[in-house]
Amino acid sequence: MTNKAPTKLDFPASLIKHDYEEMLFMRIFEEKCQFAFRNGKAGGYLHLYVGMEPLATGWLNSIRKGYDYVITAYRDHGHALVLGSDPLAVMCEILGRKGGLSNGKGGSMHLYDAEHQLYGGWGIVGAHTALGLGLAFAAKYRGEDRVTLCYLGDGAANAGIFYESLNMAGLWDLPIIYIIENNYFAMGTRLEYHAADTNLSKRGYPFGIESEQLDSMDVMEVRKDAARIIEMVRKEQKPYLVEALTYRFVGHGAADNSQELYRTKEEVAKARKRDPIHLLHDVILEHNILTQGELEALEEKFRAEVDEIYAKAEASPHPDPEDVYTNVYTDISPEVGH
Repeated sequence: MTNKAPTKLDFPASLIKHDYEEMLFMRIFEEKCQFAFRNGKAGGYLHLYVGMEPLATGWLNSIRKGYDYVITAYRDHGHALVLGSDPLAVMCEILGRKGGLSNGKGGSMHLYDAEHQLYGGWGIVGAHTALGLGLAFAAKYRGEDRVTLCYLGDGAANAGIFYESLNMAGLWDLPIIYIIENNYFAMGTRLEYHAADTNLSKRGYPFGIESEQLDSMDVMEVRKDAARIIEMVRKEQKPYLVEALTYRFVGHGAADNSQELYRTKEEVAKARKRDPIHLLHDVILEHNILTQGELEALEEKFRAEVDEIYAKAEASPHPDPEDVYTNVYTDISPEVGH
């Protein structure tokens, strides 16, 4: 039996190790978030990024962090973590505690961190695509070379406001990259049941927006695609649309226990063979970047860290009752008679 030569690496070992650690931490963090929700500790609703980690790690490590703009829908925990938000502040927000990114008033779906140029976290399907357009318009109006990343789901790609946003982005040549996270299900509705044309990359064509469909399960490939596209948009100051083919291994939301009504166990098992963390795990072993023992120790370390973060967040105080009147557009305090 001959020894197979290792596959060629396009990135240094240090970067591969970084991406593995980042995605693994994200996965463990998300699992703890699901635990919190199912134990009644997280209010509102909660959506997990399990299986979709390369879309945060690959793209957000390719922008100029703290300069370029990022906006997404309600599956937003991973974006905050990768952009540099304090994991404790993220968990506090998810648990509705005072130390959260939005002081515990926004919850899982409304993470916001202007310091790290994360502008949400939005719960209304598709509506944030117009806000992303506004970020890109502001950058161009000011003569800056910022790029805006606007993530949305495959279901949101059917929203009317998304088409209006594409039209304006194409009309005004705005530096925005719309990333359609196509995980094949709009809640529990399969892609072929909600999209007349299942090739969502075509959505940009009528508006003169260059588009492409990309396999987004391998973080190394995502990194290469992201670097290429971001550089192009920054240089040419024109919009771009990506249909990122991905897969979520969990339900639409943490309360979704009805997955077998819209997909089979066999389908999920097949998709899990391309689990992005496992793919990178195999590369790391193949190239002797870390040993199996080191990988196991890393997972144990992250689980302990996330347990500690969760414990601290759970022990944090809830917002003061009077905080309900702060950070709102209109003064609704009892003192003014509303």
